[in-house]
Amino acid sequence: MTILLRDATDADIPAMTAIYAHHVQHGTGTFEENPPEQADVAARMAKVQAAGCAWLVAEEDGRILGYGYFAPFRERSAYRFTAEDSVYVRDDIRGQGVGKALVAELLTRAEARGFRQMIAVIGDTENVGSIGLHLSLGFRQIGVLKAVGMKFGRWVDVVQMQKALGEGERSLPP
Repeated sequence: MTILLRDATDADIPAMTAIYAHHVQHGTGTFEENPPEQADVAARMAKVQAAGCAWLVAEEDGRILGYGYFAPFRERSAYRFTAEDSVYVRDDIRGQGVGKALVAELLTRAEARGFRQMIAVIGDTENVGSIGLHLSLGFRQIGVLKAVGMKFGRWVDVVQMQKALGEGERSLPP
């Protein structure tokens, strides 16, 4: 599989919306219960890009395989050096390295942008694919929020993971 990672454009919105809709309707990696419309995905992407953060797609032969982005972790200024990543891959190609490639590139771009920490907020302790992907890239599990979501008629946990970027907490940013 030859994957091209690139910045997402408006032309990618239908494919990204379809990928995310599958995860909303069939998975617990996101706690959304109703798939957003294309206009909603476009607005989310525009907000992330306007903040100077990356929103990427993985493409092969003109087909979108998945997408990922990082955005500020929280809006308060004290969090300005901490980002959060999100990644979604087409269901039929999960486990083939697309998500890992996306997150690895997001880490590189976030560090270049001056972020010092990356947070992953992963829906469901049973989401071993996403947890394993993040572990393989140097994230460590920092906590589990027990039974904080209700989806598909069951309580769902949230796994929190973290990775230092660049100097991390070893120095103060310029």
